[in-house]
Amino acid sequence: MTAALPALHDQLRQDGFAFAAADTMLALLDASSLPDWQGFTASWNELAPDAHLASIGRHRRRRHAVFSAGPQGIEREPHQPHYQSKTYNNLQGDIERWFEPLAADGPSLRRVLHFCHGFFGALAPAVACWHVEVHQFRIEARADEAGEPTPEGVHRDGVDFVLVLLVDRTNIESGTTTIHAADGRLLGEFTLTRPFDAALVDDARVFHGVTAVTPFDPAQPAHRDVLVVTFRDAARARAPA
Repeated sequence: MTAALPALHDQLRQDGFAFAAADTMLALLDASSLPDWQGFTASWNELAPDAHLASIGRHRRRRHAVFSAGPQGIEREPHQPHYQSKTYNNLQGDIERWFEPLAADGPSLRRVLHFCHGFFGALAPAVACWHVEVHQFRIEARADEAGEPTPEGVHRDGVDFVLVLLVDRTNIESGTTTIHAADGRLLGEFTLTRPFDAALVDDARVFHGVTAVTPFDPAQPAHRDVLVVTFRDAARARAPA
């Protein structure tokens, strides 16, 4: 893909995480393979409220989809709930959370999924098939209420690998990604500021969180849009996560 690929692999093997700047990710994804990117980013305007989070006084918008990735390629699976145990999500664990299905399943999304399959697959070549979940998130910030990208706090997702790709950032400040060891030590931090900035995380090894976001101009709309893709060995995907 590019000379950056081996360096990113080495960083994940060594540190358990890597920040990939927008220019690097554009080269890895190949901009010519993203013909519907403008429409894909516009689909964040159609996200439904996260009713599960709203019920406990928090707010964000999202859509969700499940795929499988293996020797046959990448296939979309029937719509199903997102589930995490309280081991990984003490705020909303041990419940099946249904979200509106992801609608923007075009070339851009498929290119991101194929990149993840190749990138994460190279780190775990023994895995024959992956359980893949895709989340579109919009975190909105208001003058009287900060937006919380990770309301559950610093956490693991209960998967093998995670990609967080920034899609848009409008009138937002803060939103710093922090990476932690199991004992809570801060291992690194960075802020996704430009579309295509990305975090790549070995979820089995490190914890991650994102600080609350607030509007630069309280009188204007403010949001942070990200695409989150998680890869988990399908052989253990039926076990609680």
